[in-house]
Amino acid sequence: MDIMRKIWPTPFKIEKGNLVSFLVQLIIFIVITAVVGVLIGILASVPIVGIIFGIVGSLMGLYTLIGIVLCILAFVGVV
Repeated sequence: MDIMRKIWPTPFKIEKGNLVSFLVQLIIFIVITAVVGVLIGILASVPIVGIIFGIVGSLMGLYTLIGIVLCILAFVGVV
């Protein structure tokens, strides 16, 4: 669990049942993902560098998905 707290520190700041902190963290994950996703989409159009940015985009999507799941679990009180 300590490794998860180092990689995803923000979901663990959510208190059980605190809707405001849950929504703030959720919006942060969604907005950052959208902004970086648009930038990666633009940079992925470059033929040679596009493969690297495609991989980075996939990893970022996975990071965000796990972060959102951890936010939900922290809000419910499982984590």
